[in-house]
Amino acid sequence: MTDSELVAAALEARERAYAPYSHFTVGAALLCSDGSVYGGCNVENAAHAPGTCAERTAFLRAVFDGHRDFTAIAIVGGPAGKPPTAPCAPCGVCRQVMMEFCQPNAFRIILAGNPGQPKSYTLDELLPLGFGPKNLSGNLPDC
Repeated sequence: MTDSELVAAALEARERAYAPYSHFTVGAALLCSDGSVYGGCNVENAAHAPGTCAERTAFLRAVFDGHRDFTAIAIVGGPAGKPPTAPCAPCGVCRQVMMEFCQPNAFRIILAGNPGQPKSYTLDELLPLGFGPKNLSGNLPDC
């Protein structure tokens, strides 16, 4: 699947967002190593904290279906009812979820402010010195 196709899937997922408070809708499309794609959208809540991001929605759906090997995620977002115009990077909590399941130097995060011009980053680039499962097996970084 091309980056542009993954971005198109994220744009489609964005249409399902529930954002009555911020009016900022986000869609994500998570590519599994077997070629499956899981969409996610942000879902807000009046109490704010119980809401969830599009990226985590996509990961949780995929994990529920038994997937644990991921290749890339495309993320798009912006004001509801308008096309994205600027890149929408994942929040810190979403980056941490990615760290749980992905190889930081290989997993790609595709951001597209303009859907025709996606830009790809590795998780390492967006979460330097990330803390993940390997840190709990005796390989702790120097603090």
